[in-house]
Amino acid sequence: MLSKEIMQFNDLRYEIRAYACYLFNRNIKNQLPHIELSKVIEGLHKIQGEIGVTDALYVLNANGEQVIDAISNDPDIHGGKGSNLNDRAYFYRAVKEKKCILTDPYPTQNSGELVVTAAYPLYNQEGELCYVVCMDMRIEQALLLSRPTPLSRMFGGFSQSVYFLLSVMLMAVAFLLFIKGILSMYHAVLHFNNLDIKEVFEATILLTLALAIFDLVKAIFEEEVLGRSKGDASKAVHHTMIRFLGSIIIAISIEALMLVFKFTIIEPDKIIYAVYLIGGVTMLLVGLSVYIRFAYAAGEK
Repeated sequence: MLSKEIMQFNDLRYEIRAYACYLFNRNIKNQLPHIELSKVIEGLHKIQGEIGVTDALYVLNANGEQVIDAISNDPDIHGGKGSNLNDRAYFYRAVKEKKCILTDPYPTQNSGELVVTAAYPLYNQEGELCYVVCMDMRIEQALLLSRPTPLSRMFGGFSQSVYFLLSVMLMAVAFLLFIKGILSMYHAVLHFNNLDIKEVFEATILLTLALAIFDLVKAIFEEEVLGRSKGDASKAVHHTMIRFLGSIIIAISIEALMLVFKFTIIEPDKIIYAVYLIGGVTMLLVGLSVYIRFAYAAGEK
């Protein structure tokens, strides 16, 4: 479950950061002639009361020292005033980038739970750094900031159910093709002395199609039902698509080969249809090559 939350955070991090920055900008004034700490604390209490999903809110001065006790609804989180946090990534990143930032998930020193921190630097009118306002959130709390509407949640659940049912049905198709392919091979072995090469070709096609459909189901189920990664998993999707199309091309190529043998022996005047099918296979190969070229070029960017 934790890995799923991390992947969800990676997908939603820009929305979470945007909302956190919006909260800071709306409740705490920046670029003023004089920034009062009491006004900053008042803004933090407004944020805490508005969203209520933070672990802790606190303020660092220009040297990275915590100037107030942490504001939190958790009784286990308190104090901290006077702590030197100038070596924390959220402090020096906010100072360096001079804008609101959101960290990657990291474990806390106390409980080891994964948290993220939004940091917002405050400057006076002369551009001098006065404070850095920080908001710690557990990763599941951060995800709540971008929680979808009831309608989108309902549609998301419906889509997930549909993908699950389609995956089950496609898996059943792949299983039936696999069983049929095995039976064809078994029949060919039992009647080896009277072996019909057509049965071998048909078994090969059935098993190839079963493999292609299984790969497709695996990609759909992992991404749409289990909600696994869309980051590097996009490469896995490319690999699955290539394997799927490759399996289809192999199956059609085998069928074209069967037609060449059949028409050569029985109906030579119809061999042109086998040539058309081979041409279609060639076009599929060209299309697959173009797909691979552009898919991996986009991935490198």
